[in-house]
Amino acid sequence: MLTTGFQIGVSILDSVNEGLYVCDTDRRIVYWSKSAERITSWSAEQVVGRKCMDNILSHVDKDGRSLCGEEFCPLYRCMVTDKASSAPVIVIGHTKTGERKPMAVYVAPIHDDSGRVIGGIETFLDFSETFSDLERAKRIQTLSLDHNLPQDSRFSFSPFYLPYDMIGGDYFAIRRLDDDHYGFLLADVMGHGVAAALYTMHLSSLWSRYYHLLGQPAEFASVLNGELGMVVKDESFATAVCGILNAAERSMRIVSAGGPPLLLVRADGRAEPVTAHGLPFGMIENVDYDEIEFSCAAGDRLLMFTDGAVEICNADGRMLGTEGLLGILRSQGYPEEQIVLTRLHEALLKYSNGMRLDDDLTLLEVRFS
Repeated sequence: MLTTGFQIGVSILDSVNEGLYVCDTDRRIVYWSKSAERITSWSAEQVVGRKCMDNILSHVDKDGRSLCGEEFCPLYRCMVTDKASSAPVIVIGHTKTGERKPMAVYVAPIHDDSGRVIGGIETFLDFSETFSDLERAKRIQTLSLDHNLPQDSRFSFSPFYLPYDMIGGDYFAIRRLDDDHYGFLLADVMGHGVAAALYTMHLSSLWSRYYHLLGQPAEFASVLNGELGMVVKDESFATAVCGILNAAERSMRIVSAGGPPLLLVRADGRAEPVTAHGLPFGMIENVDYDEIEFSCAAGDRLLMFTDGAVEICNADGRMLGTEGLLGILRSQGYPEEQIVLTRLHEALLKYSNGMRLDDDLTLLEVRFS
């Protein structure tokens, strides 16, 4: 017979507006609230004792990828990392009627008296109205990314972009300057989410206005720094790398604005970090940027990336870093094999001690033929 205290507890859980369910470490549902029934149309009798991926919620993420494996499942991640979510995760859930419903999800581990994780709890709200607005914002932001990739038999550009939210704060652009020269920009705007996405729109307009200056990358960087310095005060606007590729000579001239080092992976597999120094855009006025130049050869790969690819810490507090990223890529067959963003994302999550990656993730690869 249930105790009075337990009955009161269940009554309270059933009265909250958010949908709520509890599962064990195998993700088998042991409690399903009345609000969960209201939002999903699944009754407690239909779901308790089953796993949430058993054709019940069948969560997918904002990009349509299934979350019902392990590393991508928020509920699984909270139990293996013993961490609660600090911000909502946007997922698309499957209702009993077949409707796909956007939900804002929070998760947290459940402990026994000894502190051992014995399950997880997930709360969720119908996120449909806000999700619709974010989808429109995503379409607008996607149009602002200048990634009409050039077609040239001498090399190829490949971008890999995964925003933290539906919209993000990373920006990349590539533009043909003449028959042999191509300009590019990879930038990581401060923060992520809506505010950062709005800043990328401003960055996009500056790119369209000034990309022709990339014949002299240092000049382009100085102009962008000055323009962005008028937008923000007392903080940096963006870290970045920009430059020009000479396809005829297989050479690069680049400028760094505080971004991570680049990786030049030679045709024989040797990897060489390409390090340049420069202040982030928008930090102070009137910065003089320095260019570095280097040559590549047929079969070489040049890999650029934002902080989100390397500033990831494991349970011991050890940061992945450039060497760690390269190690993960090599384990996945790189450079002989193409980068597969889903596989890379999963490996980065396994390395991390977090619920999810903490930042936008963008890589830009140049392959020389």
